[in-house]
Amino acid sequence: MKRKIILILVFSLVACSSLLTYQPPYYSVSADNTALLKKLGPASINIASFTNTAEFDSDCGITAGSVRMPGKLSFEGYMQQAFVDELKAAGMYDTVTPKITLTGVVEQLSVFSRRDIYTSIWKIGLRVNSSNGQTVHVTYQYNFDAGFGSKADCRQIAESYMPAVQKILGKVIDAPEFLYLITP
Repeated sequence: MKRKIILILVFSLVACSSLLTYQPPYYSVSADNTALLKKLGPASINIASFTNTAEFDSDCGITAGSVRMPGKLSFEGYMQQAFVDELKAAGMYDTVTPKITLTGVVEQLSVFSRRDIYTSIWKIGLRVNSSNGQTVHVTYQYNFDAGFGSKADCRQIAESYMPAVQKILGKVIDAPEFLYLITP
């Protein structure tokens, strides 16, 4: 009898924890970012590792669950893969003979959510470094509507991460210094 109770508790905890994990969608390339990249002309760019110096807690609260990236990526790994996807869409990604390699550092990553005023904000600070010694640093605040209740809010936080990443990458690409980053 005692063993049955323990097994039921274990299965219940496993089931609850898997139900309370929210994931952003897999990254989808932004048409705006592709257009910005194509304006810069041809390039041969590789993306190396992105790191994270920001302290970020992905838990949405005791009853709400947590945000986890798809494919077991880290938050910065998601941004790194997103940048790769953007460069591929623009025909600029090259791992064989790149002229430039970019790395990234997520220096700020936070989410602020206020259900009582139905407002939430992702704050992201990203530094992109080039193998040619140049650097671009941008920050962005992505505003989105909070959910109604802690679980809905956690779901909204997860779902809004992809468009927040699209916007921060767009800010990097649109920065005047970005052209210097990709020039050998």
